[in-house]
Amino acid sequence: MTSITVPSPVANAENALLQFARTIQATNYQFTTATPATHERVNRRPDNEWARNLRDVFGWSRPFHTDLLPPDLFDQMRAGDVAVPHGDGWRSLVRLSSLHGQLFLHSAYPTVDADSVFFGPDTYRFADAIHQHFSSAATGSQKVRRAVDIGCGAGPGAIVTALARPEAEVLAVDINDRALSFARVNAILADTPNVQPRHSDLLTNVEGEFDLIVANPPYLVDPTERAYRHGGGPLGAGLSLAIVEAATERLAPGGILLLYTGAAIVDGGDPFRVAVEERLAAAPGISWTYREVDPDVFGEE
Repeated sequence: MTSITVPSPVANAENALLQFARTIQATNYQFTTATPATHERVNRRPDNEWARNLRDVFGWSRPFHTDLLPPDLFDQMRAGDVAVPHGDGWRSLVRLSSLHGQLFLHSAYPTVDADSVFFGPDTYRFADAIHQHFSSAATGSQKVRRAVDIGCGAGPGAIVTALARPEAEVLAVDINDRALSFARVNAILADTPNVQPRHSDLLTNVEGEFDLIVANPPYLVDPTERAYRHGGGPLGAGLSLAIVEAATERLAPGGILLLYTGAAIVDGGDPFRVAVEERLAAAPGISWTYREVDPDVFGEE
């Protein structure tokens, strides 16, 4: 009997994206992604209408002409379905950002689609918080057998965790299939085979307890309720509070939740902190800390 396996279009597209990302990685490409407001301001400057180099194409998301790219790179973009026509040239549907020595594939600017995968200044702060957790005298020696990044997006939280604890099983969960696709590519690109992307709404589709739970959920109020931006509730804190509740039920003894989020300050008060205090008061034996990292992350919001 002869069996024939038909390749999955999704698998083929992800493989093309992986080859594309590796091709860019080999050029020593680096790019730090700024806020959308900064991105818009920089791209409005004279002579920034069209790309002049790889950073313009895959960082600043500017349109380009095909003669700017090596032929194999453009072919990989077409195979990965991430090149779209733009005037007499093309635009990339993806960006690549550098973080802690790794490259991360994510959605191009502007992130307007419902399934956009955001990566920006919050991502860097989140990754730094995880790095500080593993470097701290108080928590750095924590034994991590199982970890999970809730709402993983492009996978930076899971990958930073996996690099710090290569012996751990690290799940990367999200409800956005496009995010999970990027996370799979990024995990391979970072050489972190212990990262396992899975489709799950919070922790509903995964089992067991976790020694470490990390999360950088959306916390804004988005009128169109795009998943990567909208936090839910009147002030955008709904998802963050849901993560706190889910984590308290699934942490192993001695386990830790590291939640990086935003809090709306109303008349000088922090309703999110009050809500966290109320929830954790009903969870005996849990200690917690709360630290302000930045007083005004997205001032234009």
